[in-house]
Amino acid sequence: MLIINNYQEYQSYLGLQLGVSEWHKIDQQQIDKFADATLDHQWIHVDKEKAENEGPFKATIAHGYLTLSLIPYLWKQIADVRNIKMEINYGIESFKFGQAVVVDSEVQLGAKLNSITNLRGTTKVVIEATLRIKDQPKPAYTGNVVFLYHFI
Repeated sequence: MLIINNYQEYQSYLGLQLGVSEWHKIDQQQIDKFADATLDHQWIHVDKEKAENEGPFKATIAHGYLTLSLIPYLWKQIADVRNIKMEINYGIESFKFGQAVVVDSEVQLGAKLNSITNLRGTTKVVIEATLRIKDQPKPAYTGNVVFLYHFI
């Protein structure tokens, strides 16, 4: 895991890969819990029998927003940003979904520091996030997440 203590350390990684998370398995229970929480019960996500018989993937798939919601959890496995008063999830930009995540797939987040800006004491970083699917050539998605940090 990468440990970042201040703006200067963060800046030293500009343009570089910051690392990858552990592999995370997305099972049907996680998909169902997300469906219940969001009231999104589309059959392609929750009806195993129909998905196997009629679906294009022959299995249920994870909601796209479920895979996006994994970013904070997986990001914390890549970098530990210390000495901050506050961290703000500021935005997401230019996300493209490349491939569905079939139930019981394992995914891994890769992160690259695309930009870093000092906004009068607030550090704004843009991280290129790529969610890879184990044994698949195309990622589930690629896009930018934006964080604001207030270092002590």
